[in-house]
Amino acid sequence: MPNSAAAASSPVLDISGARATIRLNRPKHLNRLQSEDLGELVKLFDRIEADPGIRVLVLTGTGRAFSAGYDLNSVADRAVSAQEEQSAGSAFEVVVNRLEDLGVPTICRLNGGVYGGSTDLALACDFRIGVDTAEMFMPAARLGLHYYKSGIERYVTRLGVDNAKKLFLTAEKISAPEMLRIGYLTAMVPMEMLDEEVGKLADILAGNAPVAMRGMKRAINEFARGKLDEAAANQRHRESMRGNEIKEGIKAFAEKRAPRF
Repeated sequence: MPNSAAAASSPVLDISGARATIRLNRPKHLNRLQSEDLGELVKLFDRIEADPGIRVLVLTGTGRAFSAGYDLNSVADRAVSAQEEQSAGSAFEVVVNRLEDLGVPTICRLNGGVYGGSTDLALACDFRIGVDTAEMFMPAARLGLHYYKSGIERYVTRLGVDNAKKLFLTAEKISAPEMLRIGYLTAMVPMEMLDEEVGKLADILAGNAPVAMRGMKRAINEFARGKLDEAAANQRHRESMRGNEIKEGIKAFAEKRAPRF
């Protein structure tokens, strides 16, 4: 995984086999997201979801941090604007929610610190594997910002009420071991093992049944939000019992080989 780039740019997409990697690429500014990056991320998510050959997405950053969040200058401009229009926060919220609902499984490769809104961007991924030197903090309370609703909901449903309160209301920075303890990190590894750990998980996800995973991911997210579409979930279950994936899965199990979905 590259740790540097020739020049800062909007997020960079790389596709290798069944794995897509999106790399935030403004290392000089700790991969702080600009307004133009938000639209580009949505385009990349759409492209990934439209490609049946892509089975897993890895989201990471260039350099020593994952991301410093959204550009505070854009937030400041919105704060002094007399016009009511889509805020920087609402535009960012669209991107994060789109990532959470992406059909393919997602892994956040946390190559360093994660700050502000990017803590929510990472949390929207299905898995987060981070280096043992990572740190995070959510500074909304220090900035006088009431964070957007779906972001608070994600913190509460993923990390629990007490951890969400601690992170939002104290705005205190926490270290990688604490990130692991509260469930923010799926796994914590030394930097030299980061790519190996991410690669192992990506290979597992890429080898599983994509239609079944897509449906179960949707159901899990809906359960977490308390908004399960029961009819749709039941329909997906019934269809899976007659689908090609289960036929291949059972055949592969009987033949003691890896399934070919």
